[in-house]
Amino acid sequence: MNINLATGKKAYFASDFHLGVPSFEKSLERERKIVRWLDSISKDAQVIFLVGDLFDFWFEYNSVVPKGFTRFLGKLAELSDRGIELVIFTGNHDLWMFGYLEQELNAKVVKDPIDITINNYSMLIGHGDGLGPHDKGYKSLKKIFTNPFFQWCFHRLHPNLGIGLANYWSRKSRAQGHEKEQEFLGEGEWLWAYAKKKEAQKHRDLYLFGHRHLPLDLKVGENSRYVNLGEWINNYTYGEFDGQNFNFNTFEA
Repeated sequence: MNINLATGKKAYFASDFHLGVPSFEKSLERERKIVRWLDSISKDAQVIFLVGDLFDFWFEYNSVVPKGFTRFLGKLAELSDRGIELVIFTGNHDLWMFGYLEQELNAKVVKDPIDITINNYSMLIGHGDGLGPHDKGYKSLKKIFTNPFFQWCFHRLHPNLGIGLANYWSRKSRAQGHEKEQEFLGEGEWLWAYAKKKEAQKHRDLYLFGHRHLPLDLKVGENSRYVNLGEWINNYTYGEFDGQNFNFNTFEA
């Protein structure tokens, strides 16, 4: 994907909103903050990259999607109608996107890491789940989640049952992994290791991921960096690229 930013325009990047948890009230408060952020960048945004796990669970049935998130989806629709390009990556919590957001928001939905060049600045962007030397158990589980037969089976469940089971599993998984999310693992940072491996094969100026939930900005080789966008439950961090410089910021710090 090649993008040329118009004069005065920027590209923005954010990840891991996890709308829907830990409670309706907390999620709504976070949703309103995300909408304020989208309003704040709308004046100069040409393209907005949302890099996965926008929802703590999302599954599109043929005629049903999870309820809620009205303010967020409405704001995205408004921005799209104003001509701002939306690129949405699926994450491990919302990988079951089957066309609804493309149709309603005119968004480009991306399921795997992709190379993007913006004004001759090269990036590899992806959510980050299942990459690098880590979490072999999840990699096996992802094969099941993305298997068309198992997706067909889940479609057969009534939404009340299917979404209810998925939300229960998601909350349980989050409760078990929260403390590790906040710990810097040094050389054990698997997405940093993945970026180093990819840089050895082909140079990019930036490796940009979400999933890790810890804001990171680390060097990869001499002329490249790995940035993890963090999350919006605690950190509220996002990326901003003006055509020459990539900056890592915090909203309403």
